[in-house]
Amino acid sequence: MSAVAAIVLAAGRSTRMGAANKLLCPVDGEPMVAHAVAAALASRARPVIVVTGHEADEVEAVLPKGVTVVRNADHASGIASSLRCGLAAVPDEAGAAVVLLGDMPRVGAAAIDTLIALFAEAPRVAAVAPSWQGQPGNPVLLARRLFADVMQLVGDEGARRLFAGRSDVMNVAMDDPAVAIDIDTPEALAGLAANEGR
Repeated sequence: MSAVAAIVLAAGRSTRMGAANKLLCPVDGEPMVAHAVAAALASRARPVIVVTGHEADEVEAVLPKGVTVVRNADHASGIASSLRCGLAAVPDEAGAAVVLLGDMPRVGAAAIDTLIALFAEAPRVAAVAPSWQGQPGNPVLLARRLFADVMQLVGDEGARRLFAGRSDVMNVAMDDPAVAIDIDTPEALAGLAANEGR
């Protein structure tokens, strides 16, 4: 099978978190973004590409070795620009990319590898998208055949908008709530800690 890259989106301004950059907020003693990157590095995906933007120096300072860093100078325009930056850095030999969000610290390598394995079994699909109890989830695997369409997205549009009505998108129900837990607010961060303590 062809290689599958990982793209960790870590460029956002995290405006709903208040003054703090959520990606640098500690989760289990490590910056939130470090968990997403560690999961990608522990998976079968290679290379691992991290797209930075807002407070790029600070975010890059906490990244582990072994990643390719791409800075998005246009990060304030929304998530689409970070997707474009990440996809542009995917090497030609990769047939797909798994897109992770830097604010989903509970997603593990197993979820990433599940998407890669499903794609290996069905290489004609354009995307593999997880869900948990009916909620759309992340990360999402994008096959190279979808890259050109994703590169046309603008603003705060993610790739999921392209999935509607397509017969070549594989939707996968996962028994893993982590794929539906992103941390956008101080309350969500506090709730994550509270839930983990139960």
